[in-house]
Amino acid sequence: MKLTGSYKIPTDKQSVWEALNNPDILQKCIPGCEAFKKNSDTSFTATATNKIGPFNASFTGDVELQDLNPPNSYTLVGQGNSPVGFASGEAKVTLTEEDGNTVLTYDVEANVGGKIAQVGSRLIDMTAKKMADIFFGKFSDEISPVGSIATSPSSSIQSTKFNRKIIYAVVALVSLSLILFVIY
Repeated sequence: MKLTGSYKIPTDKQSVWEALNNPDILQKCIPGCEAFKKNSDTSFTATATNKIGPFNASFTGDVELQDLNPPNSYTLVGQGNSPVGFASGEAKVTLTEEDGNTVLTYDVEANVGGKIAQVGSRLIDMTAKKMADIFFGKFSDEISPVGSIATSPSSSIQSTKFNRKIIYAVVALVSLSLILFVIY
């Protein structure tokens, strides 16, 4: 499964980088996040609960930051488990600065399984988009001196591609790392 997209954040790249590595900010922004603990400079543990179709999924998992290139990019590798399924995968995050704004681009590859993987792709796509919009909207509001740039929900994440079951991977990865992926 793959999930890609980008989001424009109205602040400088260094501020975005620092926020992406701040567990307090991430906990505030990740939908349903109950706990987000920094174990080391490159390792995090998180728990998040979200309603996905008929399931109330509570994921707990670990994320490790790799290929660090501050403040330009890193790779997140993580896995999460829930009584209704599991997710594992990797997300490449890149930050570029354009006209005083930062463009965060992400590319997620993930695997999911269990009961939760049986939910229909339309429901998964809608839930994934909603969660990504919530995460990036809160993240932008939290770190931007002027708040988020006003955009319609359909344009807040550009060129986003969802496929079946991606919501679970995004929930686990976002809960464990950043996103949006999105993200989830």
